Order: sequence, then structure tokens, then C-alpha cells
Amino acid sequence: MRFAVSLLTLLGIASIIGTVLKQNEPYQNYIVKFGQFWFELFETLGLLDVYHSAWFLVILLFLVISTTLCVIRNSPVMLKEWKTYKEHVTEKSLRLFSHQASLAVNQPAAATQARLADFLSAERYMFKSRQQDNGDVLISAKLGTHQRLGYIFTHAAIVVICFGGLLDGNLPFKVQELSGIKKIETRDIPSRKVPEESRLGANNLSFRANMTLPEGERDNVAFVRVRDGYLVQELPFTVALRDFRIEHYPTGMPKSFESDITITDPELSKPIEATVRVNHPYIYKGIAIYQSDFQDGGSQLKFKLWDLSGSQDGFDVDGVVMQKGALGEGDHKMTVEFNEFRQFNILNLSIDGKGKPHNVGPNTTLKLRNASGQAREYINYMQPLQLDGRAYFVSGMRETVQEEFKYLRIPADDEMEITGFMALRQTLRNDQSIRQIASEIAKQMPGDNAPLKAQFEQSLQQLMQTFKRGGYSELSKIIESAVPEAQRDQAAQTYLKLLNTTAMQAYQMSRAQRHLPPAPQDQATAVFIQDSLNAMNDLFFYGTPYYFQLKDYTLKQASGFQLTRSPGQFWVYLGSVMLVLGIFAMFYIRERRVWILIKPVRQEVLLAMSSNRKNMDLDQDFARMQQQLTTLLQTGQAD
Repeated sequence: MRFAVSLLTLLGIASIIGTVLKQNEPYQNYIVKFGQFWFELFETLGLLDVYHSAWFLVILLFLVISTTLCVIRNSPVMLKEWKTYKEHVTEKSLRLFSHQASLAVNQPAAATQARLADFLSAERYMFKSRQQDNGDVLISAKLGTHQRLGYIFTHAAIVVICFGGLLDGNLPFKVQELSGIKKIETRDIPSRKVPEESRLGANNLSFRANMTLPEGERDNVAFVRVRDGYLVQELPFTVALRDFRIEHYPTGMPKSFESDITITDPELSKPIEATVRVNHPYIYKGIAIYQSDFQDGGSQLKFKLWDLSGSQDGFDVDGVVMQKGALGEGDHKMTVEFNEFRQFNILNLSIDGKGKPHNVGPNTTLKLRNASGQAREYINYMQPLQLDGRAYFVSGMRETVQEEFKYLRIPADDEMEITGFMALRQTLRNDQSIRQIASEIAKQMPGDNAPLKAQFEQSLQQLMQTFKRGGYSELSKIIESAVPEAQRDQAAQTYLKLLNTTAMQAYQMSRAQRHLPPAPQDQATAVFIQDSLNAMNDLFFYGTPYYFQLKDYTLKQASGFQLTRSPGQFWVYLGSVMLVLGIFAMFYIRERRVWILIKPVRQEVLLAMSSNRKNMDLDQDFARMQQQLTTLLQTGQAD
């Protein structure tokens, strides 16, 4: 019993872990969240998929076998005790009971027996009378013996619950995996190319699989995630997604979502049309189809691609979510992977974090992979975000999934476009424009000292060329190498002031080239120029010569379904009901046995009482019955 309780405690702890720790996620998610050490420890202990781990199933199997044997061995004895009245107890034994008393009687034996029978019936006792050889009459009564059924129900409930757990634990697959018949697939290949050894038949006893269906598409297989890979679960029918609908709160947060599906089956005369909502699955052939999530199903994206390494304007490119494209040529060739598109993004952009989250519009996530296979992940927002009271086009970059995104802020121009910044950047990177800007600023110097103006013009050109090569970092190197330490702060301020002056001139020049009126010489323009220079500096750390500006999209949704076949669910529910009934019977039903021995010769009645639990209630019950029988036997009436 102690060992069984220990095992049940272990199962309880494992169930807590399985509830708190999200189960059966991709291994990469655990590595990112917990780190390599804890991931390996959890994986070794089987905590990443507790309910399907070998040790969990072995404990369930052991409990089923051992508890079944316990029930088989003890149930006949308990049932026999439940049925018997123990009418063969002797007078000597009764007088040894701790709760026994001798009561005087002044009535005939037949009348006494009749009154005692009426009394026991009124107290809801079941009883049986037996005439003894010496003329005495023994009445054996019992009440609450159904409590013994509680022991049987409780132990049987453990068997039933563990049996249900074994059914849903997919024990047959574990046996097939250990014997080498089935293997987990780890390659990223289409489901039709998955070999037979990594496929589960439509008659599989139990499974929990996932299916992602874009609108207008259908499939008859789902994927069972197992450790670091997956299995393909074949279905006895085909599911098609006709339409996916989602409602949002005013903030843009999802409020509800549902899917209209069509089920086709050769056994059906016509397809079944159904709607699946969250917490409202549709069940067919014992397989429950749950609405689990939603994602992009291949939305068409339209970008303006800005080549940051050149000076040409942006050009239009198209992309499709979950597909790839190519950029560049030769050693500079890159692969772009359009991974995700989100139509709504709820962010709190307030500085102190006390503002209300709101929808900031669509964004897209993509990866740029170079010829050697190294990839960087980018997340670009379609609309300018209001940060610190100003509008910026925001793009995040990270080199690994373990890192947090580092964000690039590109200031929006007065028309809320990125064009003003890109035109300014191209002007500052054009050598001819650099010479022209330096010449115009030098001409504005007071005086007629031509050599000084020429030297100043040359210095401006070097300043702009230095910033063009490496941004603020390159300027810092020049200052550290050419200026004494005591004068570096002053030199830096001078350089930054000159850089802002040249950038202002370049901005006016870029506007003139686009046939726009000159920008006003005000604080807003100055802030735009400074933000632009900061963004140009950050582009040196952006990691790619391309900026994808999302311009338009055609949304295509995909619905995520979870398909489960859980034959153990019924048995777990049944076992839970049995467990509640059994515990209720054991704790709230008190078994009491009463023996009343009528001795006509001595005009005496011997009363004895026992219970399976000797406590204060037994003392009170015996005292009450003794008082009632004393009154009954003396006067013929019970109090």
C-alpha cells in the first residue's frame, strides 16, 4: 500500500509538471526558453512529454496490474462481509465487546422481539433473527455496510483511470518504436514523401495531431509532434476549409474565431458541413476536431525593395508567405524567406508603459540567408509607428532566435513616407553630390580667402566621405587619431554640427531633385535630419543591403486544427465518478453492526454494537440506542 501511494504521489507530481510546463513543443522552443542545460535535463527525465513518457506509462501499467490483483483478491472477502449478518456470534463474545450493555425486560419474549424488530426497522437497520438451541433469540442487524463498496469502487477507479491513461498514452506506438517498426521523422519534407515507418494508420487507437489548412484547401493527414520530430497521422476522412472568420476587439485583439469545414468520406452519401469554434469541436468517427489557432495561409505581399548598397530608387517585388525568393547574383546572392504576416499587432508604445495597447497595423517577418547559409531574421512594420512623439518606419533584426530584436528607426517624412529618408541617404552617398554640397557650403563662408574656402571645402568632403564609410564610429576613429584628448569633445561637437549642416543641404538638394519645394528651416526639419543621420549610422549594423518596405497585401488565412482520438477519455471520466463515489462511501457512510440477544429465562436483553471506525460517533450512537431500548423494554415506547 505504501508503495502504491508513493507511485500515485509521483503521478500527481508528474501531472502538475505536465500542467505547468507546456508539453510536446518543438525542441527549439525549450532551448530558447530554458537554455541547453535545462532542456537536456528535462528531455532526459521525460518532462517535455510527461503523459507519453516510458516511465509514466510503466507506472500506469504497474498500477493497473497490481491494483487489479488487489481488487480480485479482496473483493470476494469484502462482498461476503457486506452480505453477512454475523448471526453466529456467541454470548461470550458479545459480553467482551467494548460497547455492550444488559437491559432488563418485563415483557414476554415474543412481544420483546416484535418491538425490537419495529425499532430496528424504524432506525433503517437490516436485520436477521435466529433462534438458538437454548431458547435465546439473537437479532443481528447492520447499517451502512455499503461502505465496503467504497473500498472496491476506489480501487477499481484507480484501475479504470490508469487504463484510460494507457489507452491515451498510445502504448502500441511505444512498443512499435522500441521494436524499430516505427521511427520519428525529423526531416522537413512534404507529408506525401514521409516513409511508411513514420506514418500512423487511420485505425490508430489514440492520437493528438495538428493540421493547418489554408482557406480553400483540403487534407486527409495530420501531424503528431513527437520529441524532436513528427509522425504523419492518416485520417479516415478528408477535411476542407471553406472559410475562416475572426472578430477583433476595437484594440485589434482577437475576440473570437471559427472555421467552416467540409468533411468528405467515401462512406458518406454527401459531404458534411460543420462550423468549428473555440471550445466547440466537431466529432466524427470518434475524432474530435478542435479549433486551436490560426495563422497566415500564404498571403500575397507587395514590397518596395530598397537596395541600401546602391543609389537607385526602390523597386517593386512580390512575395508569398511560407515561400522563398532570390536576391542578388554570384557571391552576393541571397535567399529571402517570407515566414510570417500579421494583420494586427497590439503594442504599448508609451515611454513609461502606462499607455493603452493599440493596434499598430500589419507587419511581416522574413529571413535573409546568404550563400553560406547564415541567416538573419527581420520584422518590418508596414505603417509608421509613433515613438517619442515622432513617426518612424520600424524594422527589427536579430541573428539568432535566442536574441531579442534590435530595432532600426527610419524617420517618416512630412508625407509619412520613407522616400524622404531614402532620397537624403542616396544624396549623401553620391560622390558628385558630396562635392557639390561641400562647394555650396564653402561659398557661403564670409570673406574672400579662396585658399581657406578650398581647404574648408576639402574638409567637408572628407567629413561626408568618412560618415559614408562607417557612420559615427568612423568619425570617432578619425577624432581619436588626429585630435588631442583634451580637445576631442569640442572637435566632436564641431564635426556633428558640420555634418548636420551638410545633411540639411543634402536634404534640400534631394527635394529639389524630386521637384519639391525647399523644406522649412524649423525644428521639425532639424529633428528629421538628426533622426535620419542616426538611422544611417544604424544601417551599418543592419546586416543586409536590403530594406523591405511592405506596401500592400492580399490576406489569406489558415486555420489551425487539433484532431484527437481519445478512447481513454470515457474511462477516465468513469473512473473519476467511481473514485468520487468510493471516497464518499468510505468517508461519509459509517458501518454499524448491532446484536441484540433476548434471554427469556433471565428476562434480560444483551445489547452489543461495533463499527469499523471506533470514534466519538460510536459512543454517542451506542448511548442513544441503549437509552431508547431501555425505555422501549420497560414501557413499550421509544423516546
